[in-house]
Amino acid sequence: MTAKTPFAIGFAFFAGMAMAQNAPLSAIEWLDQTPTVTIDMGQPVFEPPVLSGPVSAPISVDTLDAPARDAVGLLPTSVTGLPNSLWQNSDANRVSALISRQRPELMPAMQALLYTLLLAEANTPMDTASGDRFLLARIDKLIEMGALEQASALVERSGPTTPPLFKRWFDVALLMGEEEAACQALTAAPHLSPDYASRIFCTARAGDWNAAALTLETANALRLLTEEEDALLLRFLDPELFEGEPMMFAPRSPTPLTFRLYEAIGEHQPTSPLPRPFAHADIRSTAGWKSRLEAAERLARTGALPENRLIGIYSEGKPSASGMIWDRVAAIQKFDEALANQDTRRVAETLPKAWSAAQSVHLEVPFARIFGAALLDLDLTGVSHKLARDIALLSPQYEAAARLGPRDFLAGLALGNPPRTPADPLHRAISDGFHGARVPQEVSSMLARGQLGEAILHAMSLMADGSQGDLTSLTDALAIFRAVGLEDTARQAALQAAIIDTRG
Repeated sequence: MTAKTPFAIGFAFFAGMAMAQNAPLSAIEWLDQTPTVTIDMGQPVFEPPVLSGPVSAPISVDTLDAPARDAVGLLPTSVTGLPNSLWQNSDANRVSALISRQRPELMPAMQALLYTLLLAEANTPMDTASGDRFLLARIDKLIEMGALEQASALVERSGPTTPPLFKRWFDVALLMGEEEAACQALTAAPHLSPDYASRIFCTARAGDWNAAALTLETANALRLLTEEEDALLLRFLDPELFEGEPMMFAPRSPTPLTFRLYEAIGEHQPTSPLPRPFAHADIRSTAGWKSRLEAAERLARTGALPENRLIGIYSEGKPSASGMIWDRVAAIQKFDEALANQDTRRVAETLPKAWSAAQSVHLEVPFARIFGAALLDLDLTGVSHKLARDIALLSPQYEAAARLGPRDFLAGLALGNPPRTPADPLHRAISDGFHGARVPQEVSSMLARGQLGEAILHAMSLMADGSQGDLTSLTDALAIFRAVGLEDTARQAALQAAIIDTRG
């Protein structure tokens, strides 16, 4: 993407902030399942305000050799462009609550920014004696969004040496069907076990069936297992004893362990009615193609699956039936083939149906990221040219798309200078965010206190409200992003709000 002009921080309340050179914010290569956007992040330097008198500052106490787990991240400041002080002037409980309230199916520009915040290395929040709450909140949000590999890597970087951290690591391993390392760690440190059922499961996986059976008997004597766990573990330990017998329980809200146990005894459960992290079980090659397609679309909607894997799963075979998902696959395959062959006529014919297919499952931005650049290279005309241009505006090449199409509102927005007084109310709200709208006082106070991460999270919440029709919140969010140097985020979010129906 072409370089952006740095956005000067021109508000009086930024008296303690000095502009630094913009640095690109992008995903590191190995983390390619997070389709992050590129963000220009000016790194403001927060200086302490001049005090007129003595103050009583809060004091936090911690042992000198305690690891600062809340500071652990996967993306260094050299990658994110975010300052080390991102969280250090905020309360850990408050920012943890803000993270927990972020909606998983945000617009893609916000998803990308949220992933970056969750994975960023930065100094710990003020109250370091919070029991890793800030770290746990970040891990929990990654799991909720289905980003299991990132969640696992974050736990491993911090060290799964406490029961809460180990439980999350163990659950993620179970959901991904990769529990061997976690079970080995549990065997070496049984005090970290989330429960007796986990210990029995890992003991059996290690091949010590007698010890597992004895532990199961002891746990039942102490009433430490649910009836469902007991029934599943009995069948897991001795499947021949129950051969041909129906299951005693119909699973409704399985835990990662009970889900894995059902799978281990040959009773795989459909993941579509379960929380998003369970969809990873259907991404594996052992699942049927329809299940893989549904799981891939579900994970792609939260940025937990990269678009190249999504298109790869779309391309695994030829639809042998008709209907919603098969019609969608057929439409995208025909368009993909036409585009690969540079067949302009066929692209023009197949693009509308393929785009409609992506819209039907809210995958417009992944579609644009896959195909947007290639569409710009074709000599399309008329309606197909306009549609291709609008799709490319949702891709990282949005500036190039703006220069190749009509000089309309969207083109001006992509270049950072939308018309000042458009007639459409949504366009007007967006334009106001680019033409002098003031940052809300609450956020300006956060920034004056050096609470950058907290201010960004607040802006993300405003953008979520704005995407649902609250135009004042939309304007405020865009103004905040631009004020702190997140120009690229502001433009991509505004383009997504203008082009995509985000209210569904």
